[in-house]
Amino acid sequence: MKRRMINSLLGVVLVVVVVFCVPLALIEKQGIVNTANDRVDAAAVRILGLVENRLAAGEPVTGEKFAALVNADSYVTVAIPGQPPISAGTPIDGPTITATETGASGETVTVSQSRTDVDHEIGNMLLLLGLVALLAVQAAVALAVWQAKRLARPLTELAETAERLGSGDPRPQGRRYGVPELDRIAEVLDLSAERVARMLTAERRLAADASHQLRTPLTALSMRLEEITALAEDPRTVREEATIGLQQVERLTDVVQRLLTNQRDPNSPTAVTFDLDEVVKQQVEEWGPPLRDSGRRLVIEGLRGVRVMGTPGTVAQVLATLIENSLMHGAGTITLRVRRSGTSVVAEVQDEGPGVPAELGNRVFERAVSGRNSTGIGLAVARDLAEADGGRLELLSLQPPVFALFVARSRESD
Repeated sequence: MKRRMINSLLGVVLVVVVVFCVPLALIEKQGIVNTANDRVDAAAVRILGLVENRLAAGEPVTGEKFAALVNADSYVTVAIPGQPPISAGTPIDGPTITATETGASGETVTVSQSRTDVDHEIGNMLLLLGLVALLAVQAAVALAVWQAKRLARPLTELAETAERLGSGDPRPQGRRYGVPELDRIAEVLDLSAERVARMLTAERRLAADASHQLRTPLTALSMRLEEITALAEDPRTVREEATIGLQQVERLTDVVQRLLTNQRDPNSPTAVTFDLDEVVKQQVEEWGPPLRDSGRRLVIEGLRGVRVMGTPGTVAQVLATLIENSLMHGAGTITLRVRRSGTSVVAEVQDEGPGVPAELGNRVFERAVSGRNSTGIGLAVARDLAEADGGRLELLSLQPPVFALFVARSRESD
C-alpha cells in the first residue's frame, strides 16, 4: 500500500512538473532570444543614427567613429553607396544574432553578435528549472513517504486490533487518527470490542454460575446413589432413595433449563404460587445425609403452610446455597426459620459458627469475595437468582450469621 501511495503521489507531481516546466522553459528561452535580438537591433539603430549624422554633416565615416558603440563580442558592417564597406570588431565564427538597419540615403548597418552568451544564458535557465523540478520531486517523495506512513500506520493498527478481536482479546484501543474515515473504523472496532467483551463476560459468568449451581444437585444425587448402593438389600429403602434421587434429577434438569432460559431471555416470567413447605421439606431430605455425616442437624422453625409467589426451583437453589454455605463455613445446628415481614415471607438460615468477618459485611455477596478460601461465587449467584425471581437476599446478622431470603407472599396466604 505504501508503494502505491508513493507512486501515485510521485506520478501526480511528475505530471505537474512536466506540464509546468516545459512551457516555462520554452517561454523563458524565447524571452532570452527576443531580448538578445532587441539588444542587437538597438545597437544597429544607434550606429545607423551616428552614420546618418556624420553623413549629414559632411564628415567622413570610419570604423573608429562608431567602434565605441560596438561590444567586444559584436561585429559591425556599414555599407554606404559609393564607398567601400566599413567594419568594426572581430568577425564571429559560429552561430550569430544579426540585425540590419537601412538609412534614408541607402546606407546599411549590419550588427552581428555571437549566440554563445545567449546559449549560455538559456543553459543556465534550463539548469535552474531542472534543479527546481528535482527539488519539487524530492519534496514530493518526502511528502509521499510521510503521508503513506501516516495513513498506513493507522490501517496497520486497525488490522492488528481486528486480529486481536478475532483471537479473543476484546480490549478497545480508543485511538483516533484525525482522519474521519479511519476514526469511524476505529470507533466501530471499539464498539465491537465492547460487545464481544460483554458477550465473553456473560459466557464466562454463565459457565461459573452453571458450575456452582449444578454442583449441589449433583452432590446430593451422588449421595443418594451411594445410599442406594449401601442399602441394596432393603428394597423399600432403595425405592425411597431412588425416588429422592429422581427428584434430584428433576431439580438438576430444572436448574439447567433455568440457566439456559435466563441466558436466552433474562426477563422470562416463571413466577408461580407454591407452598414453601414443599421446598423446605426438599431441603431437609436433601441435606439430611451430609449433615448426619458431619455430626450436625437442620432444625425447621416458624410458620407452616405459607404460600409464596416465585419460582420453586430458584427458591430451592437459594436455600440450598445458604445451607451449603453454613455446612462449609459454619458450625453447630443450622436453623431454617420461616416468618412474615410485611408483604413478604422471610426464610432465614442461621448457624452457630463464628459468623461473617466484620470487614466483609455485605461484600460477601460480591463475586470472588470469600472469607474461607472458597470460590466466592455461591452467595453472589444466590443473590442474583433471588433478585431475578422478584425477591432479595440479605445478611441480617454477622454474629451469629443470619442470611434471609425475602419472597413475595401469595394473596392466598392472607
